[in-house]
Amino acid sequence: MFDDADKQSFSHEQGMRARKMFAAVVLAALDDAIADQRKNGTGVEAIARWARSRDGREVLMCAGIDPNERTVKGMMDFVAKGVRTSVALRGEHDSDDSEGGSDKIAA
Repeated sequence: MFDDADKQSFSHEQGMRARKMFAAVVLAALDDAIADQRKNGTGVEAIARWARSRDGREVLMCAGIDPNERTVKGMMDFVAKGVRTSVALRGEHDSDDSEGGSDKIAA
């Protein structure tokens, strides 16, 4: 019925679907932390606490993200910026950035 190559291909596809699902959980955690940051200013601490927790580290690993301190710091910085993940993934910027912002080079 299935040869070894088909079984391996099917298994790989399942693994990639699972990785995408866990990546969606990470994005949801970031969105929740951004909402908390806007509402009461505790989002940065919340995402750091989640990412350092056992469950958070497990979700990050299943999403293919190395759960190290650099990752936690990056997530904290992302939440502090307050840009929703859907907007960041589309590459949209605020109107302040789009007015002549493309000509500027960051030093």
